[in-house]
Amino acid sequence: MEKSFNDSYIGQLRKLVGSKKLIVAGVRAVVRNKEGKILLIHRKDTNRWGMPAGSVELGESVTEALKREVKEETGLNVESAEPFAVYSEPKYSVTYPNGDQTQIFVIVFRVDEWSGELIGENDESLSCDFFGLDDLPDTHEAYIETLNDLKNYNGRFIVK
Repeated sequence: MEKSFNDSYIGQLRKLVGSKKLIVAGVRAVVRNKEGKILLIHRKDTNRWGMPAGSVELGESVTEALKREVKEETGLNVESAEPFAVYSEPKYSVTYPNGDQTQIFVIVFRVDEWSGELIGENDESLSCDFFGLDDLPDTHEAYIETLNDLKNYNGRFIVK
């Protein structure tokens, strides 16, 4: 069962600290299809496109968080995933439209094996679809950086 934001770990912290900056542990999925296209979601909160992503809940591993977030946001089941990067520099701080501030500590996974069917609109997304790297919609810069890092990935874990 999907938790509401207020019931989530970050939601509980926000009740205590308001919009002050928090370090948030999270996951990001680069889901690719057989043609090499990338799955993006059209986010409701920013009206921009991005990768399935979210924060890790208490009692959850990063792999469990990855599988949960991909399922919630796209309807797909992650069958296998390989971590290839972590982003934690302060420059990756985000202020959301509601004023909440975060500095992310996100582990990025490449997902080449998945099953299921894409879902339409849900609580967080207007839609989701696969796009070619040369045909991306209005995508947040952080996700573009992730895709560029994946293009140049040589098997050595990326730490930024």
